[in-house]
Amino acid sequence: MQHKNAEYFKRMENFIDKFTAEYSVSPTSQQISEGTGLSPATVSRYLKVMREENVLDYGGVRNITTRRERQIRSKTYNFVPVLGAVSCGVPKFAEENVEEYVKLPASLFGKGDFFILRANGDSMIGAGIDDGDLVLIRQQNTAEPGQIVVALMEDEATLKRFYPEPENHRVRLHPENPEMRDIYGDNVIIQGVAVKVIKGLA
Repeated sequence: MQHKNAEYFKRMENFIDKFTAEYSVSPTSQQISEGTGLSPATVSRYLKVMREENVLDYGGVRNITTRRERQIRSKTYNFVPVLGAVSCGVPKFAEENVEEYVKLPASLFGKGDFFILRANGDSMIGAGIDDGDLVLIRQQNTAEPGQIVVALMEDEATLKRFYPEPENHRVRLHPENPEMRDIYGDNVIIQGVAVKVIKGLA
């Protein structure tokens, strides 16, 4: 593009923002053309340049994200990785271990570093966590007594209630199932605290 018109940038970005706010979906190139009075060819060229200059993300039809929309999304949603079953060992945050990403509203769950694990088994049924449920975990390395945590013991992750016993130099991990016994350990690493059970999400 030999000459970039700053007014075109502004006109297109403003139109996309207004359209997205009104219809909850980004406009097509043709709608941008009709809404701004610019030719389809000009719109196409400017969308490409705006993407290259990080003014917006453009992935094709009805997939345009402006700077304003990025800001709204960052404040409104958490994009949380689903890492698989809790009994499968240490949760790994590398991209290849992420099953998918789930968009969760920050107004319900708050902001922070979260991940989701799939419950495996019936050790926490008394806490309303059934086999196959998704459990939202806030990533942290400390916990209060009685909180449900993802605890690492001998390279195996488990979801249990956390009760420190400093007088005995150990930690008690309590299953919410009367048929199961408490687990004791002197080298327990807290990986996160459960904050929500999500049923039927996946």
